Amino acid sequence: MSDKNIYENLQQLGGDTKLPDSPETAILESVENPQSDVDYVVRFTAPEFTSLCPMTAQPDFAHLMIDYIPDQKLVESKSLKLFLGAFRNHGAFHEDCTVSIARRIIDEIAPKWLRIGGYWYPRGGIPIDVFFAQGEIPKGVWVPEQGVPPYRGRG
Repeated sequence: MSDKNIYENLQQLGGDTKLPDSPETAILESVENPQSDVDYVVRFTAPEFTSLCPMTAQPDFAHLMIDYIPDQKLVESKSLKLFLGAFRNHGAFHEDCTVSIARRIIDEIAPKWLRIGGYWYPRGGIPIDVFFAQGEIPKGVWVPEQGVPPYRGRG
């Protein structure tokens, strides 16, 4: 590994930061991947993700699983937490939230492969799960199942 500090340009890590007002104004940061010569999976789990219904302003809750195979960049986790937290007061349907998160990560780090599972808790008696993937999984990479059980209600 080189003597170069790959973390020197981060704006949020190690400092006092406030939750962004919206996902659009949130800063999603990345760092150089020091292991870019090998393919591996990075997983972020956000079991308490929240957003707002754009019609009723009622809260919606989801368990998000984000898996990606990095290329030259990694997502900086504190900036991801703040970005996801910015959805707390953001009105959008489940599909829009889930796919928007994936697209923002893709725009920031250009991973070799990414998938996101948005396992949304029921409102009105219907759970809505949203799945998105982009890219091909490189040969020989172990990608575990997301392991989030489907909603079973009382059954």
